[in-house]
Amino acid sequence: MYRSGNPALNDSTFEKSAYKGASWWEDYETNMMTIEGVAEKTGLLLLITTFTALATAFSMPEASPLIFVGLLGSFIVAMMVVLSGSMNPALICVYAAFEGLFLGGITWFFEGPLEMPGIGILAALLTFLILGAMIAIYRAGLIAWDRNLAIAVSSAVAAIFLIYLVSFIGAISGWFHVPYIHGAGQVGIAFSLFVVGIGALCLVADFDFIERGVQRGAPKKLEWRAAFGLMVTLTWLYFEILKLLAKIASRR
Repeated sequence: MYRSGNPALNDSTFEKSAYKGASWWEDYETNMMTIEGVAEKTGLLLLITTFTALATAFSMPEASPLIFVGLLGSFIVAMMVVLSGSMNPALICVYAAFEGLFLGGITWFFEGPLEMPGIGILAALLTFLILGAMIAIYRAGLIAWDRNLAIAVSSAVAAIFLIYLVSFIGAISGWFHVPYIHGAGQVGIAFSLFVVGIGALCLVADFDFIERGVQRGAPKKLEWRAAFGLMVTLTWLYFEILKLLAKIASRR
């Protein structure tokens, strides 16, 4: 199995050896993981995220602190799930709710104070269009998720994370700033397009891991972990598309 660019789905996600002492793995013969099961759980998580996002957006600006609550909460819960290998539906649903708080507040900020009405709906439509396109491309076999592509995507994700981390440290400390990438210039837009492209390829990695999990006869319980992995990629992709559209809009 090739490594995914998604930290929520790694080489041991669907390996029995990663769950030593878990009795539920022994009783799965008639209750195995399916593509349909993953899709249903991902749909539920998307509904939770959408509901909390809309509730937050319509409560702004009074609910502005929820942006930071959502950002911090989603990060902490995501780390809990990733590091513990949790498949707890309640915990994963809490992650989706926190993501909604953050994305709803940020989307309102772009649409309201920055005067970019409709940008949230457009970003959501583009996110789902990319999701549908990548599913079609993957099912048609037009992209083969092999070791070389896995290494390239994983390296790109790590580099993007490092750039954002350095940029964040510089911003909060006031000591320096990373030029160009956050601006609306050609370099900034090109960088955002690159990040969106990497996010789309991460979807292919997620599809590949999920399909391999189904083929290996993983227990149905792991559908929640697979859905969580997809949600991590989709929420990141939406956020990056939102920023890309904002850069383009600000040039007008």
